[in-house]
Amino acid sequence: MTRNMISRHLFVALASLMLAPLTHAAERVLRVAVLNHSPPMSYTDETGALTGFNVEIMRALCDVMAVRCMPVPVSLDRVVDAVAEGEFDFAAVSLLATPERRARVLMSKPYYRSLSVWFARPGVVPGGALAGVVRGGVQARYIQANGWRSVALDTHAEVVTALAQGKVEAALLPMSTAVALQQDVRIHHLGLATTLLRDPQLAGDVCLSVNPRSPELLALLNDAIDRVKRDGRFDRINSRFIPFRLQ
Repeated sequence: MTRNMISRHLFVALASLMLAPLTHAAERVLRVAVLNHSPPMSYTDETGALTGFNVEIMRALCDVMAVRCMPVPVSLDRVVDAVAEGEFDFAAVSLLATPERRARVLMSKPYYRSLSVWFARPGVVPGGALAGVVRGGVQARYIQANGWRSVALDTHAEVVTALAQGKVEAALLPMSTAVALQQDVRIHHLGLATTLLRDPQLAGDVCLSVNPRSPELLALLNDAIDRVKRDGRFDRINSRFIPFRLQ
């Protein structure tokens, strides 16, 4: 038996022991919150299947932990509340690890870092136009705290639609989600320019959120994140959905 095989068997054995407090039966399925209108991170494809970077990362992590996971679509503004209340075991949703979120849920080790992107016509400075944002995101809270004019929408897809229909003149989005906006043919004619915002309130470590009553699951997820990064699965999933390397 090779060293890698031994390591794999040991990890699976450890996972089984650590998950025992979570379950009364081996067939227990972990409920995982995901978004379904946030390409390329998490969305429903043309066949009706959930996919995207975060969905496939979730599947890889569950495979490493040797557990069954059931993804359940939820809106971004409900993610933290639902995980905190125990509706979900964890959320495969990219969340900046803010102090407010850490006070309510357990946060995994970072699996990448993110910035925010301001989209507007050339010359329009951040905050200088009516902007679309997604409810529940740090971008929405930042705009509100700074008194910028905004329209809060339920999904990232709705932000793109609002831009295309002229209901908003700008958008403030996470860097990874901004990729889909740049590629959407409905807004190419607008000639929007991008500005990266590196304010600490809009940038930083991105983590998974975990039920606060499940520290043993947090430990398993942290180990699994390390494993999918070491074995190359993280990079392969990254390449499938995002045209730049997440760090």
